[in-house]
Amino acid sequence: MRLGLNIGYSGARIDLPLDLILEADRLGYYAVWTAEAYGSDAVSPLAWIGALTKNIKLGSAIMQMPARSPAMTAMTAITLDQLSGGRFLLGLGLSGPQVVEGWHGRPYGKPLGITREYVSIVRQILAREAPLTHDGRHYQIPYRGPDATGLGVALKSISHGRADMPIYLAAIGPKNVALSAEIADGWLPIFFSPAHYEAAYQAALEAGFAAAGNGKSLADFDIAPSVTVVIDDNLEAARNQIKPVLALYIGGMGARGKNFYYDLACRFGFADAADKIQDHYLAGRKGEAMMAVPDALVDAVALVGPKARIRDRLALWRDCPITTLNISAYSVDTIRFMAEQLLP
Repeated sequence: MRLGLNIGYSGARIDLPLDLILEADRLGYYAVWTAEAYGSDAVSPLAWIGALTKNIKLGSAIMQMPARSPAMTAMTAITLDQLSGGRFLLGLGLSGPQVVEGWHGRPYGKPLGITREYVSIVRQILAREAPLTHDGRHYQIPYRGPDATGLGVALKSISHGRADMPIYLAAIGPKNVALSAEIADGWLPIFFSPAHYEAAYQAALEAGFAAAGNGKSLADFDIAPSVTVVIDDNLEAARNQIKPVLALYIGGMGARGKNFYYDLACRFGFADAADKIQDHYLAGRKGEAMMAVPDALVDAVALVGPKARIRDRLALWRDCPITTLNISAYSVDTIRFMAEQLLP
C-alpha cells in the first residue's frame, strides 16, 4: 500500500502545509493531492508544490470538469506534467449540482454521459494520434452548432503529452464507481469505509471492469481513498474533530433528496442518523447536526484516537484492495507515524 497526502482546498486565505508536504516527499509518500470547491483552485497549488519537491507525484483531487473544457484540462495536465518531470496525476470529478449550476453556471445534466465523453476527449488529446474530433451528445469538436462561424478546424496539441498519464475519477454512487472502474486508471473515493467495501463498492467495481471488456481488474486499477488521521489520546476529542465535516457533507452538501454523501451514509447502514443530521443541518441547527453523527460512523471512515488504536484499526484498511491510502493530517508527527506503519 502506497501513502498519499491529501491537503484539500484552502479557506479564506491560501496557506499550504509545506512542512507536511516536504516531509512526505522526504519519507517517500507516493503523491500529494489538492482540491477545489468554490475558492482556491486545485492547479495553482500543485505548480507551487511541484517547484519545491523532488519525487512526490502531484495529483488533482479533483479538478472540476464543469470549470474547464476537456481541452483546457488536457492542456493544464500536459503543462504540469512536463514542468514536474512526469509527476502529474489527473484527478477529475463533476462535483454536485449546487456547485455546478450555482457557481460555474453550467447545467448539471447527465453526469455519467458527460464524464464518459470528457475523459474520452482528454485521452484523445494526450494520445495525440490525430487532430481532435468528437461528436457526442454533450461535446462537439469542432463545434458546429447553429451559432458556429464555420471556421473551427480540428487541431492537434502543440505540446506532446503522455498518452499513459493516469486519470482518476472521484465517485460515490454505484453507477459512477462502475464508470470509474470502466474508463479510468484510478478511483478517488471520499468517506471510504473498508468495513463496507463488499456491500457498498465491490459489485460496482466488478461491473465496471467487466464493461471495460479488456480483462481489466483490480491489478490494473488504483483504489486511492482519502482518510483523515487524528492522533489524540482522548478518543472523544479525536472523533469530535471529524464530526463537523461529516455533518457538513451529510447534512449540507446537497439538497434533500439530492445529496450523495447522505446516500452513502445510508448505504453504510446509518440511515436513521443521516436523517437526523440532515434535518438538523437544513434547519440551521449545525451544532445538533454534529452531535447526531454517530461514533461508529466516524470510526468507519476515519482513523482517530491513540496511536495504538490507529495501529490496530489499520488492519481493516490493509485487508481492502487499496493501493494508495491518501491521508489528511495536521501534524508532521502524523505524517511520520503513518509512514512507519505502511512504508517499507
